Amino acid sequence: MGASLRALRALVLLAGFYLLGLILLGLLGLLDWAGMTWLHGALAGKLVIVSVVLAIPIVRGMFMLRTPTADPLPGVPVTEAREPVLWQAVREIAAQVGTRAPDEILLIDEVNAAVAEESRMLGLLPGTRRLYLGLPLMSGLDEMQLRSVLAHEMGHYANLDTRLTPLIARGRAQLIRTIGHFHDRADTKVAKERAKQEKRAEKRTAKGKKAKEVDTTGEGLTYRAMARIYTAYAKFYMRATLSGARRQELAADLAAVRVAGRDATASALRELNALGDAHDFYMGSYATLGVNAGLLPLPGQVFGGFRRLLDARSAQLDELRAELSTEPTSPYDSHPALAERVARIEALPDDGRAGQAARPSLELLSDADAAMAALEPVVLSPEALGLKRLDWPDLVHESMTLYVGQGSGEIREAVAAEGAGDGLAPLLDAVDADPQLRWRLAERFPTSEQAAAATGRAAREFARPAFRRILNQLVTTELTARGTARWQLSWSDSAGLAYPAGDFEDRLKAALDAAVADPCDTEPLRKLVLAP
Repeated sequence: MGASLRALRALVLLAGFYLLGLILLGLLGLLDWAGMTWLHGALAGKLVIVSVVLAIPIVRGMFMLRTPTADPLPGVPVTEAREPVLWQAVREIAAQVGTRAPDEILLIDEVNAAVAEESRMLGLLPGTRRLYLGLPLMSGLDEMQLRSVLAHEMGHYANLDTRLTPLIARGRAQLIRTIGHFHDRADTKVAKERAKQEKRAEKRTAKGKKAKEVDTTGEGLTYRAMARIYTAYAKFYMRATLSGARRQELAADLAAVRVAGRDATASALRELNALGDAHDFYMGSYATLGVNAGLLPLPGQVFGGFRRLLDARSAQLDELRAELSTEPTSPYDSHPALAERVARIEALPDDGRAGQAARPSLELLSDADAAMAALEPVVLSPEALGLKRLDWPDLVHESMTLYVGQGSGEIREAVAAEGAGDGLAPLLDAVDADPQLRWRLAERFPTSEQAAAATGRAAREFARPAFRRILNQLVTTELTARGTARWQLSWSDSAGLAYPAGDFEDRLKAALDAAVADPCDTEPLRKLVLAP
């Protein structure tokens, strides 16, 4: 469907909203006329009041003249003087697609690239074009894959998708607002009726009478009925506009293939699928690992460390690249299923551009590290920016040391409840005095149904590994506090505890085994962990 027909469809759908409002206002007016003609007195007056009250949300929705504007994404604007290579690439791609290049480029913190246009007169006149380009996205793509992504976005400009967005957004906003007005009025009516009945019930209770149960059934029914009418049209509106949006995505994919080639475009989509999950994991497990300990990575590393994770986890990324969704994320997702998009692209004839050599896309930037650092003050909160900054090894060690220490609080409470002192040494003293303390401590923590039902020797065998975990956590806290062990950063796996060189770890396992065995022997653990 051409841009003119899509614009016409958008106008027709928007006109349908106004037509629906006029029809409903006409029906309400007809109802008033019939009431005034056939009814008399207070009943006719009530009918007129109800119709006027119902008409107010309709009129308010119809005369919402201003189209809501979305807040721009926070990002770092880059000038052509600062990033000439990036700007040159974007202009080349726009020319290849056959459209005007963006007027602004902003670097953002998402695994995404997007375009927007501040068009005028409901999209009929062009306006400022803006390209949002995610640094995490660039961290995982090579140059040809990035060119494919950018060509896809330029394709939206060429098809006038961005120009028509305000027109479509206005219809959606007016429908949502009108439905919201009706639901708000219904909720208000229910709340008033509930308050009235509760007050009446309180008076009856105060007089010693039985109060009636609060019942608001039927309250706000007319408002909700009107909301359902608009909701039905909203669903039709969304289906009509989203089907077009999905076709626009497929058309933009073809523009990407023309510019970057079939294989680069397909691999870029697969990479996007992997990068999204990988970035979420990175931000949760690495970049913000120390936040609760008051720590952040060094400037530039909050986003810059993502590259290290990608380099270390290639096997896991390969699995994500292969796991493409076969259904849209929701019925209202503007993008077709990723598997469908990739299949359409890979089914195209070979264009002879397979295996093109390409540099990492971050090399399009004059200084990628500086760009990562410049992004932090723009997207991080003032509270986050005020945290202490450490390099990755120290960040991991200090954070994990604090968290493990905090996690042992419940263990220390259980030990104290059994009359033992605080810390590893007092616990070992108490166990030497009463070996049965080990099993009583283990019983204070959740266990399986089978372990809870066990008795005698069987119960002791279930309790033995539980006490070993308790002892191991206190040992870990003691070793890190003394500097004997240190939490170690790993980009390919979880953080691990690094022990002194030699056979220390083997000796520690043997000492823990001796402490939980029968008979109990805590001496190896004392010599290994508590000795000066």
